[in-house]
Amino acid sequence: MANQRTDTKGSTVKVTLIKSPIGFKRDQGDVVKALGLRRIRHTVELKDTPAVRGMIHKVRHLVEVGE
Repeated sequence: MANQRTDTKGSTVKVTLIKSPIGFKRDQGDVVKALGLRRIRHTVELKDTPAVRGMIHKVRHLVEVGE
């Protein structure tokens, strides 16, 4: 039985940090860090789960999403 959080099968989503979280609420910066984004123009590929989608929604003005 595969672990749902670490299983690499299934759909993924690419998230790129476009704007700095400096000047926004602190929890938004925490969400950016939790997504694994370290600097502007940094892209990470994450498993497409409801939790990740919720995090992306919270910082949608700072990131760009690709499929």
